[in-house]
Amino acid sequence: MGASVTLPNIPAAVKAVYDAYPKPARTQLLKLRDLVFETAASLPETGPITETLKWGEPSYLNKACTTIRLAWSPKRPDAIGLFVNCQTTLLDEWRTHYSDTLDLIGNREIRLSLGAPLPLDTLRHCIAMALTYKTRKGGV
Repeated sequence: MGASVTLPNIPAAVKAVYDAYPKPARTQLLKLRDLVFETAASLPETGPITETLKWGEPSYLNKACTTIRLAWSPKRPDAIGLFVNCQTTLLDEWRTHYSDTLDLIGNREIRLSLGAPLPLDTLRHCIAMALTYKTRKGGV
């Protein structure tokens, strides 16, 4: 996966946010961004992904998903986060599968250490679940 997917250009406003992040965080967040688009390409039912800013953070959404946000914060400089809507059941679902491998915070965040490699297969599955959330829950 990945080599055959053409990644869209980053909208200027979103690029400005990524560019403002420290290089280690930006590098990992851009890998997550790529993973969102690559995963979406493998799920034809999701439709096109819109890349925008929500709460000042890069966000990804479509008609079948809950919004996925990617962020870094100076409050936690050694970590990045993948966030979903706190009203979903995604964190509970992810805990069922990955409580021993992911740092799952509250009801909306996967926190990832900048000092560790990204668990790509695990994240791909979590992203796929978020991208198909509304469809799986009967909302689309």
